[in-house]
Amino acid sequence: QLVESGGGSVQPGGSLRLSCTASRGTLDYYAIGWFRQAPGKEREGISCLSSTAGATHYADSVKGRFTISKDYAKNTVYLQMDSLNVDDTGVYYCAAAHFRTTVQDMCGRGLGDYWGQGTQVTVSS
Repeated sequence: QLVESGGGSVQPGGSLRLSCTASRGTLDYYAIGWFRQAPGKEREGISCLSSTAGATHYADSVKGRFTISKDYAKNTVYLQMDSLNVDDTGVYYCAAAHFRTTVQDMCGRGLGDYWGQGTQVTVSS
């Protein structure tokens, strides 16, 4: 089971760091992705990281503002979100997919074998 944390309310221009960890087992052999579902919109892949952490994918809307990373010792994947704007509001989910899943497929097709429950991020003034 995946568990997200770090969501909350922030003003435009602010930052948040989301965390995704596994309650059991290791994330070492999985590609990990962050997905966002904004109000009234379909879930979209925001950022994905390959199992080796050697490849990343970012949605155009977050490039240059969000950074995905992995801490093997803590069995945690992070999403650092900077320069947040109101369009970043939504429920953020992390997912884990088979290690052979490419970051392009994972983010582009919404692939995931395991999903977290989501954490709310609200950006407003």
